[in-house]
Amino acid sequence: MFNIQTENLSVEPTKVVDKFKEIIIANNHPTSYGKFMKHACVFMLLCDVDDNPSILSILKADNKGYPWANQVALPGGHVDKEDNGPLDTAYRELNEEMGIIESNVEYIGNMGFFQTINSTEIQVFTGIWNGTDEINFDSSEIAKVLKIPVADVLKTHVDKKLYGRIPGYEELLYPHEDVVVWGATARIFHYFTEYMFFESSKIYA
Repeated sequence: MFNIQTENLSVEPTKVVDKFKEIIIANNHPTSYGKFMKHACVFMLLCDVDDNPSILSILKADNKGYPWANQVALPGGHVDKEDNGPLDTAYRELNEEMGIIESNVEYIGNMGFFQTINSTEIQVFTGIWNGTDEINFDSSEIAKVLKIPVADVLKTHVDKKLYGRIPGYEELLYPHEDVVVWGATARIFHYFTEYMFFESSKIYA
């Protein structure tokens, strides 16, 4: 494993946004797996950035037969033919799922593509939500909205020694309150955390 010093790592709110913008703009991110994949678009939004920077997430409702039931996800969904491109899909889904409008999001950029276990690739767009929208969601699709502190994600990353390597899905778990982030969303969290705090490991370079 790459030798990384973890003792002095911390989340400083005043620096998180600048670092987030830096890693999105300055790095090459995972490319598409190809047209044979199903395609979905999500937003990875940071919120509460002035005091407790957090990742805005959702817990999918417990719907029988739905493959993502009870899973933590980032807000988003599949591309509709009426959408004017992937970013338009992400904004539309953000508004439909949570009531967040485009003008209240400071868009940063594209963080690349991440594959799920069912031949779907997720294109991740990033931004900062200013928190002024009143969150509204359809309880038949979403059980609750989560704000997962970046500090908690980092603590799990360090405590479980997930840094400097690419763990398997069975190991890549980020607990939060009474839920656990796993699967493709956990892979996105891992990628984000490596670039934010362990960029020198270059495992995704």
